Amino acid sequence: MTQTAETATQGRVFIDKQSPDAYRALLATAESVRATAAEAGLDRILVELINIRVSQLNACAFCLNTHTRAALRGGESPQRLGVLAAWRDTDLFTPRERAALALAEATTHPADAEPQTAAYDLARSVLTEAEISAVIWVAITINAFNRVSVMSKHPVRQSSSVTPA
Repeated sequence: MTQTAETATQGRVFIDKQSPDAYRALLATAESVRATAAEAGLDRILVELINIRVSQLNACAFCLNTHTRAALRGGESPQRLGVLAAWRDTDLFTPRERAALALAEATTHPADAEPQTAAYDLARSVLTEAEISAVIWVAITINAFNRVSVMSKHPVRQSSSVTPA
């Protein structure tokens, strides 16, 4: 498969286009994880907060754009999205959301043993086992998509609205 003009100008291979079967498998995983999260009782806003926070940690502009727009469409407030990177320093997030965000961060940086243990302990005090599992799966999945987009250098195009065309 040859590179498109878009990928050639960036000097990167869009790995989702180059290896579509692998990407479809990742999409299928994401679909299964969304169902798992819903079955565990995680609402769409919480899932999007996890997606956004992990994407912030990974500096994935493409996923930040995608999931910020999804969160706004789902009813999340611009204020909470604006302070999400500093969620520990505000009372705008519920204990359940805080536990999920801490666990998602620990999943993103698993080598940090002490914060990981603290996050897991917090999650155990607020979330069910099904919710803990779902949060971890959501974080794992968005981490994978972040890597696809970061390594491919997927572009973020200018948009005039929060909803896709």
